[in-house]
Amino acid sequence: MPKVGFISLGCPKNLVDSEVMMGLLGERGHAITARAEEAEVLVVNTCAFIESAQQESVDAILELAELKRSGRARRLVVAGCLVERFREQIRAEIPEVDALVGTNELPQIVAAVTGEAPPAPPACSRPVTAGAALPVLPASFPGVKPQPVSAPLPPDGPGYLYNEHTPRLVSTARHTAYLKIAEGCDHPCSFCVIPQYRGHFRSRRPESVEAEARLLAANGVRELVLVGQDTTSYGGDLGLRHGLAQLLARLAGIEALAWIRTLYFYPNRVTAPLLDTLAAHPRLCRYVDMPLQHASGAVLARMRRGGSGEHFLRLLERIRRALPGAALRSTLITGFPGETEAEFQELLDFVAAAELDWLGVFAYSDEATSRAHALENKVPAEVAAARRDTVMKLQRKISRRRRRALLGARAMVLVEGPAEESALLWQGRLEGQAPGIDGKVLINDFGLRPDGSPAPPPATGSFVTAEITAAHDYDVVARLVT
Repeated sequence: MPKVGFISLGCPKNLVDSEVMMGLLGERGHAITARAEEAEVLVVNTCAFIESAQQESVDAILELAELKRSGRARRLVVAGCLVERFREQIRAEIPEVDALVGTNELPQIVAAVTGEAPPAPPACSRPVTAGAALPVLPASFPGVKPQPVSAPLPPDGPGYLYNEHTPRLVSTARHTAYLKIAEGCDHPCSFCVIPQYRGHFRSRRPESVEAEARLLAANGVRELVLVGQDTTSYGGDLGLRHGLAQLLARLAGIEALAWIRTLYFYPNRVTAPLLDTLAAHPRLCRYVDMPLQHASGAVLARMRRGGSGEHFLRLLERIRRALPGAALRSTLITGFPGETEAEFQELLDFVAAAELDWLGVFAYSDEATSRAHALENKVPAEVAAARRDTVMKLQRKISRRRRRALLGARAMVLVEGPAEESALLWQGRLEGQAPGIDGKVLINDFGLRPDGSPAPPPATGSFVTAEITAAHDYDVVARLVT
């Protein structure tokens, strides 16, 4: 069986897709490697959410195409969201690509790698509509010209959704794993194209999620991170009322897990039963990741989301009352079409008042198949970027202040191993720090043995008690205590 080199780009949801594809290949006897130069078949699972992600995906494809031309690899497979956005253009512009695998075609990865005839498409697939316009691929595609191409429509059936029986090769550190509880999205956000290639929202059965969670825990996972396009919609399509709260209470009974973290809450679905459940179970992280996107009611209306900065501040206060000490994260978009200076000032005022622990800010990306693409009064890209930088400058001050408030506190830390900055430091995370997106804890003092000699570094994946001794803008420094 040919050795497969696998590259995964984009969000944790995409990473789970990659792990499923690697698991399916591993089940067939394929060895998987992260070293592309060693592989006979190259696979890249792409992201296409915004223009910068598309460019990163295109660059990766072109790099692997060059490696195929000059190295030992004999096949190149492109998978994921970019395939759904630019399937025909990839075929036309990059002849080195041998096979394409869309987001609802994950089981076809084996045929794509081996060159066999692919299985029949999922029964829910709808025929493509010829002539539907997609944005032009980034300029790094050689010879690309603007042209209408075919675009897949959202599935009108259940679409592909893996379960606990699906082979999966978990690629994260042994102590942490992502678990996708749902796929697709039904929200009409005008800036977002996810429903166009992920399809309608669909939940996994609670029994399936619990079975996979128990399997992961049995294999050494201590921190489970639940993901989906909108986790707070979980179970609605199954007829469950307060489905996420029910699921979390169920998972909280898995004793081998220490932390269960949930990402991607939709603000108008953060209910009292959900907050009560998070408060009732120590294994459920007091961590609320809730993309708000903006604070101006007028901008949010154009985004087709609703709400306002005043409404969000009340919601944040309600969360903090229900979950004292909870870490709050959000994402915002600057430069949305029609965003005025006054509306941007509303956003700044909100950020200053919200005092969020973590914040990501993106300059608006004008995706040609989104509803927002048709809106007038586009904000120049350089203005959107400057506004993004202004928000992040403000948030940096807030983050520094919130990190300094931790000085002297003692907290549980999940140890992740040697720090990236120096082998003399160990790094870990607090309950309020999600993997890969938030700050970290840098451990510079491991304490002493009973005989007074220096203690060795703690084991990776262990939980230790640490005292915060220094604070930076996003990270903190700590010493271990007994």
